[in-house]
Amino acid sequence: MAKVQIKVNDNGSFRVTGEVELIDAEGNKFETKETFSLCRCGMSQNMPFCDGSHKGKFQSVVRATPSQS
Repeated sequence: MAKVQIKVNDNGSFRVTGEVELIDAEGNKFETKETFSLCRCGMSQNMPFCDGSHKGKFQSVVRATPSQS
C-alpha cells in the first residue's frame, strides 16, 4: 500500500493524497478520488469535503510546528 499524505493548507483545507477509505461515524463510506480536500472550517456545503467556502472569510491555524524527535 502506498504512503498517504495529508497536507495542512495555510488558511484552508486538509489536502489528502493517496488511497484512503473515508467513513462517517456510522461506517458509511464516502466516495473519494486519489487526491481530495477535507473541510476544516465548517463552512462547506459539501461536508466533509472542502468546497472553497472559507476563502476570504476564515483564518485557521496556519501551520503546526513539527516536533523534533
